[in-house]
Amino acid sequence: MPVTPDALAHAEDLADFVAASPSSYHAAAEVARRLEDAGFLPLAEEDAWDVTPGGRYLVVRDGAAIAWTIPADATAVTPAHVLGAHTDSPGFKLKPQPTTGSKGWLQAAVEVYGGPLLNSWLDRELRLAGRLALADGRVVLADTGALLRLPQLAIHLDRDANSGLALDKQFQTQPVWGLGDPTQEDILAELADSAGVSASDIRGYDVVIADTARGALFGKDDAFFASGRLDDLASVHAGVVALEAFGTPSTGPIAILAAFDHEELGSNSRSGAAGPFLEDILGRVYDALGADASERRRAFSASWCLSSDVGHSVHPNYVHKHDPVVQPVLGSGPILKLNANQRYATDALGSAAWRDWCDAADVVTQEFVSNNNVRCGSTIGPITATRLGIRTVDVGIPILSMHSARELAGVSDLHDLARVARAFFAG
Repeated sequence: MPVTPDALAHAEDLADFVAASPSSYHAAAEVARRLEDAGFLPLAEEDAWDVTPGGRYLVVRDGAAIAWTIPADATAVTPAHVLGAHTDSPGFKLKPQPTTGSKGWLQAAVEVYGGPLLNSWLDRELRLAGRLALADGRVVLADTGALLRLPQLAIHLDRDANSGLALDKQFQTQPVWGLGDPTQEDILAELADSAGVSASDIRGYDVVIADTARGALFGKDDAFFASGRLDDLASVHAGVVALEAFGTPSTGPIAILAAFDHEELGSNSRSGAAGPFLEDILGRVYDALGADASERRRAFSASWCLSSDVGHSVHPNYVHKHDPVVQPVLGSGPILKLNANQRYATDALGSAAWRDWCDAADVVTQEFVSNNNVRCGSTIGPITATRLGIRTVDVGIPILSMHSARELAGVSDLHDLARVARAFFAG
């Protein structure tokens, strides 16, 4: 089936979003920029809030962002519909004393972040991006653009490379960024230049490596979209697009996008799903609506969380790695994720609700379940359900090359996820 013009436009917009989001801090800032342009009011956590029905608001905490729309008729027991996603992606993070090298090469000392497919990072033009904490108390974003590369050893020097390439995480993942004497150069100066500040003013940093290649449409009928960081910027973007188009309804649930950081590490941080960020925001919103503790629990009992993250499409070259019956494929719709051991939070009620939202959006859905012999990953879904007691459904889009530096999605699935997100926000 040909991809629609709307789906193609959505993918191009996603390419812009990913390009502007090389780190979780950039992603949170881009969420805020776009939603501010759409009329959302940014709030600071240290300030007193004037949050009222009919308003649209957003808060950024480090590399996470939460935005919400309150319907005009909201009361103390109005439920919330939370779309949860995450801003971080597997890769590499800059270490302390990051300037290194030998034999005339300048290299960057990096630490593996999460669980990337290491070999997928070889022979790509890479960038440093993240936040810098300065001596004057400011925090600024930095992005060097193309600066680094992890050059692969030539096959002439490793005749067994095609029999199985295994990279040493300490000694074979340190990218080159120049030529010279590492005792005389400073990679932090490159970061400082990109942010328009002095390297001597940097007192701390959270900086990752990101692929520089822009997202691209390709394949028959432009059915495919390849990009870095689709896990999970595809879901964050879908939520932003849905909120941008949603407006301020007169009735319905409180529509919330919660884009957390550190999911790839287990979510245990102040800006991760296991931390207090969402609970803090919900508490202040319901305080503003006059809810007491009992009314808040009543609202939570009628609320839903849609935990949206990528899942595995069946791989045509590795079919044996998938369930023999349940085999979602790119371009055939977003997926409902199920697991008997609660690695996903979906249950029967959540399955029924997801299908209702898909029907409301006129979107076809697929199911995902793991092969019994292949360990199932997890998401923020069970974490959110456990922390808040809100009924949670795990969903997403099917992709190939998960945790690669460049992942592969179906163009129509990306657009369909945003359509279902809007139906979910509407109730």
